[in-house]
Amino acid sequence: MNILLIYPEYPETFWSYRHALRFVSKKAGFPPLGLLTVAAMLPQSWNKRLVDVNTRDLTDTDIRWADYIFLGAMDIQRPSAERIIARCKSLGTKVVAGGPLFTTHHDEFPEVDHLVLNEAEITLPPFLEDLRRGCALPVYSSPDHADVRRTPVPLWQLARLRDYGSMNVQYSRGCPYDCEFCDITVLYGRKPRIKSVTQFLTELESLYRMRWRGNVFIVDDNFIGNKRLLKNETLPALARWMDSRRHPFTLNTEASINLADDEELMQAMVRAGFDAVFVGIESPNAESLNECKKIPNRNRDLADSVRKIHRAGIQVQGGFIVGFDKDPHTIFDRMIEFIEETGIVTAMVGLLNAPRGTRLYKRLLEEGRLLNRMSGDNTDFSINFLPKMNLQTLLDGYTNVLRAIYGPKEYYNRVRRFLKEFKPSQPKRFQFRVGHLKALVKSSVLLGVIGKERVQYWKLFAWSLLTRPRLFPLAITLAIYGFHFRKVFENHLHQISLP
Repeated sequence: MNILLIYPEYPETFWSYRHALRFVSKKAGFPPLGLLTVAAMLPQSWNKRLVDVNTRDLTDTDIRWADYIFLGAMDIQRPSAERIIARCKSLGTKVVAGGPLFTTHHDEFPEVDHLVLNEAEITLPPFLEDLRRGCALPVYSSPDHADVRRTPVPLWQLARLRDYGSMNVQYSRGCPYDCEFCDITVLYGRKPRIKSVTQFLTELESLYRMRWRGNVFIVDDNFIGNKRLLKNETLPALARWMDSRRHPFTLNTEASINLADDEELMQAMVRAGFDAVFVGIESPNAESLNECKKIPNRNRDLADSVRKIHRAGIQVQGGFIVGFDKDPHTIFDRMIEFIEETGIVTAMVGLLNAPRGTRLYKRLLEEGRLLNRMSGDNTDFSINFLPKMNLQTLLDGYTNVLRAIYGPKEYYNRVRRFLKEFKPSQPKRFQFRVGHLKALVKSSVLLGVIGKERVQYWKLFAWSLLTRPRLFPLAITLAIYGFHFRKVFENHLHQISLP
């Protein structure tokens, strides 16, 4: 059996880092972890190939080679996925599809031959057995959650790792919280399911043996779902492994804000190699947090929590949302003030949307406020429901927030504020590579000579080199990120202003 795994195009978004990747000559941010894991579940005797259309073109020859196309996608990849499906069907190649997009919207893809939904550890084996017997069904689904301790190591050999800016692995699935707008618990449940320490380290070792050196993103939606296990077993073992390999990776992940309440946990993460964490802060408005049931964020000083994480040596990358029913008209100025005050450099501010299946979706459906299907990109000025606030007021306020936080002067001031407060608790194990020199040279030209931020760039360059030399590489990295964030905002703004 010849199997072609295809990963659709991931468009330009806040998290694509498309404009930043050009500085390090990379084609995409991450390899398709889900598809590579599915590939490892297929019979070893089958021939398998991967085409990630974010790194190379898909040809008709690729499609004709395959007996089956395995397609995995998220909502934001839907336009590309639809084009790929139509192309495969026109060439007579059968399509097997799975992943979040198809699990949530399976009724909208009648042209797909076989939909293998939910978690592949459960639904893929019966499909493969029926395929062997010649009686495969159109749809395979299950409400059960998989035992991730049985999940195999991704088949990294199918991907050209040098095309990517970072690698990604999974430690756990599920989140103990149930925010109204979030579909994570819909897809993966509220009880975190955790891989064994040996299994987790084996996956990292597999990347190490593939000669990967650099950043690794732990893709968990809440890495700290089981703090006791992390502190007592996982992080100490990870720190020992990193020491024995001379720290080949830098690690980042996602976690809830209550990470700030546990100094022991933060220090254990730093010792294990973590230097950044994405935190869903959502809003500085308490009523909005109550509305969306953001439990860990309520009744706390959010700004102080961010500072605690920064002082521990972990950079907070913050997620923010506007468009809640309880948002006052002052929310935009308060959002700007909070981001500037806390020095959160990587601040993703998006419009609230209602993913299908969430409690928010069901509530808005009952209230007759749903408008259309969400795009999957909550920074593209689209919203799929009628907000309580006047829509134009919401869009204007949202635009003002993005202008304020990603204007060159404001952004670079925030970088300096962050670097002043950021206190890594141990020396950064920076390993120089040729790619770093290339990025420095490119940034000096693109940002320091022809960029609109050239004055701010050279001020940051000199300031960080003279006053925070340990953090100089981070300062340049954040300057490059700022270029990407601003380009995404400007491109989105240009698209919505077109007649």
